[in-house]
Amino acid sequence: MLRTISKCISSDLMKCMMDMGHSDVLVIADANFPAAAHAKRLIRLPGVEIPELLEAILPYYPLDSFVPQPVALMQHLPEEPTPEIWDIYRKLLMQYDTKGTFQDFRMIERLDFYEEVESAYAIVQTTTDARYANIVLQKGVI
Repeated sequence: MLRTISKCISSDLMKCMMDMGHSDVLVIADANFPAAAHAKRLIRLPGVEIPELLEAILPYYPLDSFVPQPVALMQHLPEEPTPEIWDIYRKLLMQYDTKGTFQDFRMIERLDFYEEVESAYAIVQTTTDARYANIVLQKGVI
């Protein structure tokens, strides 16, 4: 254990984030996401919820300022309500993105999302069961 690092950040996840380079992508997936089928690297965090994990990693994880939208979500169906968890993500991103890199989410249609995340550096599987809770973070430079 290290001081000031949240217990929800495993050593595998911290190493993964340290090994990632500029423009590499980290996917934080909900419990329903077929992560094992799509991941090059899979880190499982049983008992960890995505908002808790976002709050823990965002102080260490710079967002890519070279792209207009370094944070992406899976688009919900038009007839479905906007997922409430997205408001939580927005608040956390605004709180921890001190450089103002985050402006809004890039929305990715469901099937395109599955295809796009296959090139991600890693997928982190959580136990969050909210619908459309998957979030993609593109890493920037310090």
